[in-house]
Amino acid sequence: MAEKTAFYAGSFDPLTKGHMDVIHVATRLCDKLVVAIGIHPGKAPMFTALERAELIRACWAEHGGASACALEIVTFDTLAVNAARVAGARVMIRGLRDATDFDYEMQLAGMNTGLAPEIETIFIPAKPDTRHVTATLVRQIASMGGDVSAFVPAPVALALHKRVQAHAKP
Repeated sequence: MAEKTAFYAGSFDPLTKGHMDVIHVATRLCDKLVVAIGIHPGKAPMFTALERAELIRACWAEHGGASACALEIVTFDTLAVNAARVAGARVMIRGLRDATDFDYEMQLAGMNTGLAPEIETIFIPAKPDTRHVTATLVRQIASMGGDVSAFVPAPVALALHKRVQAHAKP
């Protein structure tokens, strides 16, 4: 039987507990999950793509590495649906927090179907305790010295703390 590959794209800057929840659910649906870090030249991320990949690996090893699903981490700088095709995925995984996400993600899924009809989109709803968490808010809270440990896995909280301390004014 052919391997079932799914593709989960995002910036993961930083990886949140919501992202990890989506990863855990997705790994129960496929044999291989490709977590794809989007690289956008116009954006200045808090963490480099390599750092984000390392954090995803660390969090996966800490909270799910025993899964039978293989986890692969890649970067891409093209349309996500094209990167999914290159990865051999037949499914794109998308997380949903609320109705606003749903409306946008439905439009995106429709466009992706037009571009790559062989790739299906599966929506994974956020758990109630992570629905309010966004990477943008986590970055803002962390940059102002707030405690983000309730919103991100421990390795990410530590990396955020170190990053903020390194950029703090003396």
